[in-house]
Amino acid sequence: MFLYIVRRIFQTIPVMIGVTLAVFLMMHLIPGDAAKIMAGENANPEQVEQMRENLGLNDPLYEQYFRFIGNAATGDLGNSIRTSRPVTQEIFDSRFWITVQLAIIGTALAVLFGLIAGIISATRKYSFADVSLMVIALFGLSMPNFWLGIMLIYLFSVNLGWLPVAGWGTWEHMILPAITLGTAGAAIIARMTRSSMLEVLDQDYIRTAYAKGVGDKLVIYKHGLRNALIPVVTVVGLQFGSLLGGAVVTETVFAVNGLGRLIIDSIRAHDFPMVQGTILVCAVLFVVVNTIVDISYRLLNKRVDLN
Repeated sequence: MFLYIVRRIFQTIPVMIGVTLAVFLMMHLIPGDAAKIMAGENANPEQVEQMRENLGLNDPLYEQYFRFIGNAATGDLGNSIRTSRPVTQEIFDSRFWITVQLAIIGTALAVLFGLIAGIISATRKYSFADVSLMVIALFGLSMPNFWLGIMLIYLFSVNLGWLPVAGWGTWEHMILPAITLGTAGAAIIARMTRSSMLEVLDQDYIRTAYAKGVGDKLVIYKHGLRNALIPVVTVVGLQFGSLLGGAVVTETVFAVNGLGRLIIDSIRAHDFPMVQGTILVCAVLFVVVNTIVDISYRLLNKRVDLN
């Protein structure tokens, strides 16, 4: 197991290099001049040129890139062009933890309702409950996040007045954004759980367990669900990793100051260090989550080969 973890860490290095290179090049292709934004609207050409020199924007791209990578390796992601504060401080002061909370709650709701719906559908194949749950899952998967969020605000905040319209701070603020994020995930998990469970429940060892007189609950939850969870865990890991990257649309609809809004605001302001630093942090988190998912396969099923 230890060697597998070390090998997986080394395998992520090319991925991280590719991500940072792609983000770095794309940011420099965006129209606009960061030096002009930093210097201010009333700055003369000499001041703008001096700002470009101070920011290192006159250096060749490869020098800027290697400088960025070298600093990032020591934990220095540079300073924000907009606020002049360190990028790491801007990310981890509050925005990062807001997105983490939102991702955890949204994923927890998705797993809870997705697993329940998938198990019910699989154990009652082609019944009214099965068809109804899969139709609901299809609607949940088809609804855009921004539309669902607006509808939830209109119903629970504007009409009923039960929950806040936007913002972040109390547990009431977390409910609607978490539901908005978790709906599509729950639909995917429900459909994946149903498909995987049906495949597992059709195996010979399941029929043997029933023939030996083992109870339904023990067969379904111990023998069936545990072996059906591997593809589901993969989906959950991808969903959670994506949410950690910042749920841009949901955070915008509910005015939540997480990583998603930070990235959008930084792109608009041509804040290259902030965008590069945020994307790098999100990429590292995504890789870590997927590594944990790979390791969890062995915990769920001892027969999984990690070589």
